[in-house]
Amino acid sequence: MTEKAKDAFKTISEVSALLDVPPHVLRFWETKFSTLRPLKRSGGRRYYRPDDVAMLQRIRALLYDDGFTIKGAQKHLRSKGAGDEGGVPIGGAVQAASPAARPLAEAGSILTEVQSRLAALRTRILSV
Repeated sequence: MTEKAKDAFKTISEVSALLDVPPHVLRFWETKFSTLRPLKRSGGRRYYRPDDVAMLQRIRALLYDDGFTIKGAQKHLRSKGAGDEGGVPIGGAVQAASPAARPLAEAGSILTEVQSRLAALRTRILSV
């Protein structure tokens, strides 16, 4: 089987294999993360753009590697502007934060991340 170009659209089964996540989890994540909008063809077949795959990799890392909850990952991605440093998503666009607001936004982001990690740690401790 030949390998697709790096910028080619991928099917849900290809992304599922790439991320080692079942397809139903990818469909669930689409309902929880509004930035995920794969192209849907007739019959509902999904095609993921390279940006979608990159976002799914970030989401997977936050949930599986960093121990974030869904809500924690949503807040983290929102505070990071879905990957754009110093930006805040507004209506699908990214606006630059004012220089005075950056330290406050960074502190809020750090606090949200610490809170999510503490919650994950608490869950691990209580499950032992």
